[in-house]
Amino acid sequence: MRSDDEAPAAAATITPYQDGPLLVRGDFALVTPDGETIDARRGTVALCRCGKSALKPFCDGTHKAVGFRAGTTRETP
Repeated sequence: MRSDDEAPAAAATITPYQDGPLLVRGDFALVTPDGETIDARRGTVALCRCGKSALKPFCDGTHKAVGFRAGTTRETP
């Protein structure tokens, strides 16, 4: 619990990279659907968007080999 004189924790930022992963920076926790913590080991991680990484949920660069394409903004129908 935070007291009133403590600064709030920095929020995480998530940045989608063109044809690549989602970069997550800041104060965050990665958890499985069952609530178990996934050790991120650092304050910035790259999360897989292509679905082909051998290190899921982390990116291993496979998106380049499989020709994954995705923009950096939300696409609208």
